[in-house]
Amino acid sequence: MTALRWWWVRHAPTGAPGVIGWTDAPADLSDRAALDALAAALPHAPVVSSDLSRAVATADRIAGLRPRLGAEPALREMRFGAWEGLPAAAIAERWPEESRRFWAEPGAHAAPDGESFDDLAARVGAAVEGLNARLGSGDVIAVAHMGVVMAALARALGLSARQAMAFRIDTLSVTRLDWLPDARAWRVEAVNRRYGASG
Repeated sequence: MTALRWWWVRHAPTGAPGVIGWTDAPADLSDRAALDALAAALPHAPVVSSDLSRAVATADRIAGLRPRLGAEPALREMRFGAWEGLPAAAIAERWPEESRRFWAEPGAHAAPDGESFDDLAARVGAAVEGLNARLGSGDVIAVAHMGVVMAALARALGLSARQAMAFRIDTLSVTRLDWLPDARAWRVEAVNRRYGASG
């Protein structure tokens, strides 16, 4: 059956304290063994990434001779607005009701001046649909963020925001989602698969 196989990769760790969404924290690419193992496990396929530097740097590191499709702003992490860079405890203290709703009833709720999971899922979904139409079949490697991978899983499995956010998506992990254009359906092959020493 014809398929477009999406190899979703979460970027390398940043070590940044607090919540980071659109904050452009750099990736820590010091774990060469893990990066080499990841690169070796991925197919020779075009690579697209979020336009945030942690995703771009990870994509550059693992791409090797693979063709690049560029950096896509629609694959950015969720925008956390006023919460950017703050630890969870500080957010809960300053915005107790907003933070409770955001984590207990995710979906429509957003951080102040931020976006909701539903907003994130809509822009990620549009980007995925565009690439599905453009590429058709084969393989594509997408280097992005935890929330983006969760949004892709939500779309593939028809999950609520709360269900999608229950998945663990480690740095440098791979989540494989196959788009089956003839069936107009998704197939989930792997979630949070890790290669190498750490991630």
